[in-house]
Amino acid sequence: MAGLAPEGSQFDARQYDSKMNDLLTADGQDFFTSYDEVYDSFDAMGLQENLLRGIYAYGFEKPSAIQQRGIVPFCKGLDVIQQAQSGTGKTATFCSGILQQLDYGLVECQALVLAPTRELAQQIEKVMRALGDYLGVKVHACVGGTIVREDQRILSSGVHVVVGTPGRVFDLLQRQSLRPDYIKMFVLDEADEMLSRGFKDQIYDIFQLLPSKVQVGVFSATMPPEALEITRKFMNKPVRILVKRDELTLEGIKQFYVNVDKEEWKLETLCDLYETLAITQSVIFVNTRRKVDWLTDKMRSRDHTVSATHGDMDQNTRDIIMREFRSGSSRVLITTDLLARGIDVQQVSLVINYDLPTQPENYLHRIGRSGRFGRKGVAINFVTKDDDRMLFDIQKFYNVVVEELPSNVADLL
Repeated sequence: MAGLAPEGSQFDARQYDSKMNDLLTADGQDFFTSYDEVYDSFDAMGLQENLLRGIYAYGFEKPSAIQQRGIVPFCKGLDVIQQAQSGTGKTATFCSGILQQLDYGLVECQALVLAPTRELAQQIEKVMRALGDYLGVKVHACVGGTIVREDQRILSSGVHVVVGTPGRVFDLLQRQSLRPDYIKMFVLDEADEMLSRGFKDQIYDIFQLLPSKVQVGVFSATMPPEALEITRKFMNKPVRILVKRDELTLEGIKQFYVNVDKEEWKLETLCDLYETLAITQSVIFVNTRRKVDWLTDKMRSRDHTVSATHGDMDQNTRDIIMREFRSGSSRVLITTDLLARGIDVQQVSLVINYDLPTQPENYLHRIGRSGRFGRKGVAINFVTKDDDRMLFDIQKFYNVVVEELPSNVADLL
């Protein structure tokens, strides 16, 4: 597998890297400064006592690589571009940076965080609230699919931080229900995803309405050149904290493939694995919403209990299903990429790519659902004849070797 690239391999690592380099060298050298100071403990970061209490109460002990380098520059008020893979604690990095800098005596919105999906916005709201528990932080998530009047009511009663999706946030700013006057921190989470979803114009429009001196933080697992490009428009001498592409290792996640030859055989293979799936919590990824429904029906007709979510479901239904899954009352979740980034379930230790992702970058977001914060995890990829090329691209992109699944899979979990 590892030798020559198969015919027509889609992903060109050299082109990706050289595009990155061009961006960083042209006038990029003066544009970015890199920041390399490392803090081995949360105690050494000069954080407020009550924020530290929240961090430790949340279950963090030692900062992850991105936290060791990323929290302090953000706390210093610097514009930052931070790149690290999913599940490494990016959310807690910018949440800590925001919580450290808020003026709690002023109940006005001082920080605005944008995320590409409702699930992720709600996830960030939870982390922000938990870490800021002892600080008395007021946080509200403004997302589509909910009643605008409810957002307006909560905002008028006063919050410190708004987390939201671009559409709803822009709407509230235009209605002047969300007042930008006191906003001093602006964070884009999963920036790559927001740009590829066509939120670019909306993000610019929102930015135009913010005070000119706002501090900007851009966080992303992958930083395609387009994402870096956008940052120039509204960042001021940003500090770049980068985990290189070939360091995007997914430590602690064992990765395997199963040759299924034909698409039709995937279902049997999945059913053979079902007992193993149900021992632990598992997420199964497919590439389309239709297929989520199809696979869910097939599994249920064989008496296997599974939950399913996709973007066509209304918000309420999605929330209920995620709640069941988080509580462990349902153990197997079938979903699409769209929702990959909002799934932070501590117990997920197995991810199955029933379909390989269409983009190498998405592989990381999917399998990063397991083994979060250094726990063990396993990813199993179903590979048909047509997928050989994609698997090759993924291995090249992440500099990993994906091995054939051994028969004792249950022992690995």
